[in-house]
Parts: sequence; C-alpha cells; structure tokens
Amino acid sequence: MDGRRSRVFVVSGVGVALSIGVVPWGCDSAGPPDALPFDVLVTGGRIVDGAGNPWVRGDVGLRRDRIAAIGNLSDHPAARTINAADRVVGPGFIDMMGQSSVVLVTDPPSAESKLRQGITTYLSGEGGSAAPQSDATQPWGLIVNGEELRWRTYAEYFAHVERIGIPINVVHNVGLTQVRRVVLGEGDVQPTPEQLDEMKALVRQAMEDGAVGTSTSLIYPPAAYATTDELVELTRVAGEYGGTYFTHMRNESHSVLEAIREAIEIGVRAGTAVHIYHLKAAGRENWPLMAEALALIDSARVAGIDVTADIYPYIRNGIGLGSFLHPRHYSGGTAPFLETLSDSVVRAELRREVETTAEWENWYRHVGMDWDKVLIVSAPEEVDPRVINLSVAEAAEILGTDAWAAFFDLVRAGGVSVNPESMNEEQKWQALRAEFVMIDTDASPVNPATTASSHPRAFGAFPRVIAKYVREDGILTLEDAVRRMTSLAARRLGLADRGLIAPGMAADIVIFDPGEVRDMARFGDAMRYAEGMDYVFVNGVPVIDDGALTEAQPGRLLRRETGGTP
Repeated sequence: MDGRRSRVFVVSGVGVALSIGVVPWGCDSAGPPDALPFDVLVTGGRIVDGAGNPWVRGDVGLRRDRIAAIGNLSDHPAARTINAADRVVGPGFIDMMGQSSVVLVTDPPSAESKLRQGITTYLSGEGGSAAPQSDATQPWGLIVNGEELRWRTYAEYFAHVERIGIPINVVHNVGLTQVRRVVLGEGDVQPTPEQLDEMKALVRQAMEDGAVGTSTSLIYPPAAYATTDELVELTRVAGEYGGTYFTHMRNESHSVLEAIREAIEIGVRAGTAVHIYHLKAAGRENWPLMAEALALIDSARVAGIDVTADIYPYIRNGIGLGSFLHPRHYSGGTAPFLETLSDSVVRAELRREVETTAEWENWYRHVGMDWDKVLIVSAPEEVDPRVINLSVAEAAEILGTDAWAAFFDLVRAGGVSVNPESMNEEQKWQALRAEFVMIDTDASPVNPATTASSHPRAFGAFPRVIAKYVREDGILTLEDAVRRMTSLAARRLGLADRGLIAPGMAADIVIFDPGEVRDMARFGDAMRYAEGMDYVFVNGVPVIDDGALTEAQPGRLLRRETGGTP
C-alpha cells in the first residue's frame, strides 16, 4: 500500500470496495436464488447489462436492495412479478453532473425531473457545493417543514438529508469555489500560506465526510482568480483519499486545448484522476477544436493519464447572463460591480469591450454577436416575467428598449440565466464516438410548479441520447449509450456496486421500450417531463411504477467511509 486511505462507500452498512474489478458478485446475504422468494421478479426482458455487451433475453430477480439473480427465473416464487414484455432492462442511469442536492430537501417534487429520465444516481456540485459553509456563505438556515436547517460540514448536512429522506442516490464532491468563498470571500485575492492551510483543512474535512473529490468552475468569479498552483495544492488533499479532480475548465472555446492541458497538469501534480465536465468547443470559429480536444485527451490516456469527460446532448449551453462580461469586473465583489451598471459611461465601455475583445470566454462572440441567439430561462422576481423564454432581443421589445440596454438591465438585476446557442451537432457526434465520454444534465432537479423555466437538459438529457443519437442519428448503439450512462460513470465515481445488471449489484434498474423513450422538453418549452421510462427502481424500491411516480424515498447519500480497508 502507498499509505493512501482506502476508498469505501457505505451501502446498507456494508463497506463496498471502490476499486475497479472489485465487484460484489453473489453477495446476497439472504441466501442463494432458490432459497427465498424474490421481492421483485422482472421477466421477459432484454437485458442491456451496462457493460456494452449485446443484449440478452433473461429475467432479473431483486431481493431487498440487491440484484439477487439473473437468467431463466420465470418459475421462481416472487412477491411481485413484472412482465417486461420484451422491453429493455438496464442499470439505473448515472448523471455525471447533476448540480445541487439541497433542492431535494427544499423542493422534493423536483426529483421527478431526473427520475423520469431513468436517473437513479447523480453527482452533486460544480464550483459550488453544499459544504463547507460559514456564517458568511450561509448566514441563515433553510426552513424545511417549519424547521431551520443549518450546517457547516458535509457530516452535518448529510445528517439533515438522511433524516428527511430523498428518492434518488446522490454523490458529492467538494467545490473549490465554495472553499474559496468560505476562506477568501468573493474578491480577486490570493491566499496567504495560513489561508491555504485553512482551505486544505476544509477539503480534508469534506473528504473525511465522504466527498469523492474536488470540483471547479473556473470561468466564474471567484473561481477564475484561483491559480493552477492553488488548485493543485487543494486537490492533492483529495488525492490522499483516492479522490478525482472534476472541472468546468477555465476555457471552453478558443483556449480549450490550453484548459485541458491545465486540467491534466492539476491531476498529474495532485495525484488524481481528471474528469472534464460538459466538454465543448463553443463559438462557430472554435468548432473545429473539438476534434483536437478529444485527440488531446486520448493521447493523455495513451500515456497512462486517467482523464475522462462528459457532455450534455444540446447545442445550447446554460450560463449566467452576467458571464457575458469579463470576470475581472467582479473582482471587488458582485454587488458593487452591478451597481455601476446604472452608469451610461460604464455601459458604453463594457459594450465596447464585449464587441471587440476575445481575450476571455466571450459568449457574445460565441453566439455570433446576435442577441436573438441568447434565450432567457430564469430571472429574479423584480424582472418582468414576460421575458422568460424570450431571447434578449425579444425581451428588449417587451421592455420597450434596445437589446444592449435590456442586456445591462438584466445583468444588473442579478441571477438571470440564459441558454446561448454556441455549439453544433457535429461536435456532439465526435464526442459520443470517443469511448471515454459520459453523459450529464448539468442541471439541478427542477420542479415545474415552482420554477418558471429551465434548460431542456434538466428534463430530457438522458432520454434524448436514446431518442436522437441512438434511434434517429445512429451515432451510438443502444448498448454503448447505456454503457456511458451506467458502468462508465459508475467506474469514474468509484461506485463498484452500481452501473451493471449482475448478481450482487445494487438494485438500481430501469425498464423501458427503446422505441418509445423520448425527451419532450424544448427550448422555450422546457418544463416537460421525459416519456417512456416505465419502471425505475432505486435500491430495490420502485420510484416510477408502471409510468406513475411513487412517494417512495429510497435514495441514499453514497459517501466514503475512511480509516479501514475494503
């Protein structure tokens, strides 16, 4: 052993090794398949096992939270039998970046947006994360069922979540933006040695509590102010626990290759694997860079460096409208800068910069300098709600002004999210042909009853892969699409007992007709659940049952336990 701590997840109180190849085959403590009835027996299905193998016809028996057996089981007793009727039986899908888990507690119905996609587990966190917190970052608690919830560490947060219950499994990383905010605030400052030690201690605490690695979102302030060396030092702590470095890179357009090299450097120096969130080459002039980006990652893998990536299956991204301005303007804090936007002289200078400069991630240039290609999807209450699902140019007409004035007014309001049309389909096809690319939603769970609009990926990313890239475009086979959504993602997250249909694996499964699965959400009409996931089981419990959402809360926080050996 090299002195690093063993990586273990808590699953029903049983430590499961987080190392590739250590799979708990036949670990059902209730006895062999012929000893007891199954809780659920799924018969007559086409098993797509998650490993990429061609489908096989067979039955799947579930006992408690495990897959107990597969094969010809039609004569075996079971408390409940489901006739799959030639539908696909596969592992539950894993969302490689599903954003916040706090919303599962504050707005529980939001989970339906993921469950109806067949998602049974997601990775929470990007630059921000639920923990750590401080008096400055969490000045008041969340009120849930009349109770004020407060926390500082993941241990405290996890205790709240487990007590309340969730319907879906969640894995967490520790966001280095969050760590920076707790110690350094929002400004463009560099940590002193003492502050860096404090930041490292917060990462260590999060890893001790069960985080799977560090995560960054380097185009957004204050993360944009972090140096490579700072990120290496913090991620090196995660590396002591076998953690991974997850990143929304510093650039996803003209400098995407340099950003990939930085991400790889951070992983190599920190001693961690690297995973790149929502890989893209944004901006028409940058679209040819996608092939080079994939080749660069592939060459790193050939050299023995563990680098992977994911995408979402849409050509529009999602971003805060304020990110259309250079991040240096926020270095003195977001609120003070937004106040300056009432000054016409400031607006004129910022407009000139946006129209003429490409030295940063300039999203206005990425959409061809066309406000009609920037769709507004959310805004604070003080903004006229009629602008939701309109482009910035269309919103200007509603607001009785010109597009640039509308842009600055909306940025000044704060909290406006948009979907710019910045990508093309060819780069999606290229990415999906790379063996190391997985799928993400890049979206928190969303409740249509409490949210005005969203990016369609929140409701349709995973079904869209099947409907468009398997069924319509033929870019992927169904088996390979499922592999990317299941076992490939499980291995990246270290979930050795998920992502496959095999005896002993966790009973996260989906049953669907691949000819009927479809995403219904569209830009401008995003709040529509996906269709076609007939059954979704989480830890052996149905959360979608014959097309109907149940009220079950079988989800778990899949977190690391330290100090022992598998």
